[in-house]
Amino acid sequence: MTVQNDIDALVDEFDLLDDWEQRYRHLIDLGQEMDPLPEAEKTEASKVKGCVSQVWLVMDREGEALVIRGDSDAHIVKGLVALLVRLYSGRSPGEITAIDPRAVLSRIGLAEHLSPQRSNGLSSMVARIREEAAQAA
Repeated sequence: MTVQNDIDALVDEFDLLDDWEQRYRHLIDLGQEMDPLPEAEKTEASKVKGCVSQVWLVMDREGEALVIRGDSDAHIVKGLVALLVRLYSGRSPGEITAIDPRAVLSRIGLAEHLSPQRSNGLSSMVARIREEAAQAA
């Protein structure tokens, strides 16, 4: 599948949900489905700065792709981590930096439903992923 196909599938998944209560529930479910990071990987180096909740992102290189794993101590934020993992993980650094996260989040309708604190945290997570992708390129 192409990046655009994956984005369209993600948007369609959220479009099936009727209201934002269901979408938040789905976001929480996405986070709960993710494997937690081992405690040994929850380090200062993997911690995302700029998030009110604790968020950790670990990125490993597998061939040309970056595989992203993450965790958070807050349910909705962990769901946001899961969403970003679905959006970015397994892609090349060039694909990662080419994705416009604001456009994707706008299509999902997420941007206008997040609190300012969660929006800032989400921006910090995206910035971290894009920085590491740029360094890996």
